[in-house]
Amino acid sequence: MEHREVASINLARLLKEGGTTRAAGVVRKAFQVGEERFLLEGEASWKVAVSAVGGDEYWLSGEVKGTVLMECRRCLRPTPTPIHAHFQHLLRYQQGLPEVVFHEEAEDEYYAFGGPDLDLMPFLTEAFVTEMPYTVLCHEGCKGLCPVCGADRNLVDCGHEAGLQHPLLGLKDLLSEL
Repeated sequence: MEHREVASINLARLLKEGGTTRAAGVVRKAFQVGEERFLLEGEASWKVAVSAVGGDEYWLSGEVKGTVLMECRRCLRPTPTPIHAHFQHLLRYQQGLPEVVFHEEAEDEYYAFGGPDLDLMPFLTEAFVTEMPYTVLCHEGCKGLCPVCGADRNLVDCGHEAGLQHPLLGLKDLLSEL
């Protein structure tokens, strides 16, 4: 299977004859959600299959995997984080529909599409970003940033003690008075 940079799949044959259509490719540089970019280390690879279910319904299934650069929650250093996400969606063909539209009716969820070329980036992006952890550490023993001067304590010993500048430190003296 040839890998492509364009994240779309042509379903013209599938719409006429049924069966299954497959595609694979890569995403370079980043996934984008609104204004936020999730930078990749290298490429993210993807593969999908779209199968005719019956009538105007199709089943989209696929996977996307790559390494995203996330900030370490303690020192803010870019941290390579491997992601491997799977996704499955019901599609319904509605001829002439200009873009893919999500529908949720009672217990029925599906994406409606109207042309033979299906843009896969929204599906790939949603699966990849949803699979990302909320936070990461560059390594388990990360010392983080100094709260006084902002130095990366993994790289330098600035001499400041972390606990001395805590905003709630004054509450410690109240305990002795009780």
